[in-house]
Amino acid sequence: MTAHAPHAVPHSMSPRQRAWQRFRHNRLGYWSLILFVLLFVFSMAAEVLSSDRPLVVRYKGEWYFPIVKVYPETTFDGDFPTRTDYLDPFIRERITTHGNFAVFPPNRYSYDTLNYFAKEPNPAPPSADNWLGTDDRGRDVLARLLYGFRVSVLFGMALTVLGVLIGTLTGALMGFFGGRFDLMSQRAIEVWSSMPELYLLIIFASIFEPSLSLLIILLSLFGWMGLSDYVRAEFYRNRSLDYVKAARALGLSNAQIMWRHILPNSLTPVITFLPFRMSAAILALTSLDFLGLGVPPTTPSLGELLAQGKANLDAWWISVSTFAVLVVTLLLLTFMGDALRDAFDTRMGLAQLRGRVRPKVPAAAAPAPEVVS
Repeated sequence: MTAHAPHAVPHSMSPRQRAWQRFRHNRLGYWSLILFVLLFVFSMAAEVLSSDRPLVVRYKGEWYFPIVKVYPETTFDGDFPTRTDYLDPFIRERITTHGNFAVFPPNRYSYDTLNYFAKEPNPAPPSADNWLGTDDRGRDVLARLLYGFRVSVLFGMALTVLGVLIGTLTGALMGFFGGRFDLMSQRAIEVWSSMPELYLLIIFASIFEPSLSLLIILLSLFGWMGLSDYVRAEFYRNRSLDYVKAARALGLSNAQIMWRHILPNSLTPVITFLPFRMSAAILALTSLDFLGLGVPPTTPSLGELLAQGKANLDAWWISVSTFAVLVVTLLLLTFMGDALRDAFDTRMGLAQLRGRVRPKVPAAAAPAPEVVS
């Protein structure tokens, strides 16, 4: 007799693994996440993909790395000890002929590059040199879109992180303690939310020099209130459950109960809030830059490009390309937010599963052959 192997115990997935499976099943949200991450990685490598400085130069047997170091023009036998302009035909000829070579980025312009050797007046339409044309100052539109996308995403991430931290903290305190503290906190939030945010931005923009840090501070003062309501409701519901009572009976402090037990069970609204908050932050930065209340003029910005497109209606390539980048970014974040919301909604996942899996019906038995007597 042969011994039969014991039946393998089925592996039980954790709630996070089940949520990740539901997220991956949403193809639109899953591929939106992949595409958004790829775009963000490309934007983080903007200096390698789009720059007016070569990556590597080999000149007269010596190696130079202009992408990380500034070299004077005299290094390549120029006339002036100033920063080398690699768009200068003289310099380009010196570093690419007579046994010398240079490795340039795919797009040979940075976000602030002014091509003094352009063949057409600005704004110039798309060409072999400027794939998406130039703006009214002669700067490459593709480079400004690439760098502006990075600025917008980093700004949205910073604002989202601050909003999540402040909103989660205030919502947790209100929902856990309740009572008078909750009542007074809600009234204070109502008073603070009634402040005219746009007017405050206009006042501070006229007093202080515009900067990304100033915008992050001002917008983070108002961007946490929506999340605090959801976290408050989750904490208010979970604090009366049995596992919290058991934790109290074991002698855990309020901070330990909130951090170790209630917060992990209240993260669903926080996680689903992230993509929508990022899209709102990117849209807010674009709107403020469009109005001239955002980042400094030297900073690449999608809103500043939209303002240029509005001022130069005949230069259609500026507004069309910028609008396309903005729409694609917001759509990807929206699809990711919808997928996260469905992934952490266990009831929706079970309903979809029941609607997708059909009960197996046993095949009808073949009729018995007739017996001919």
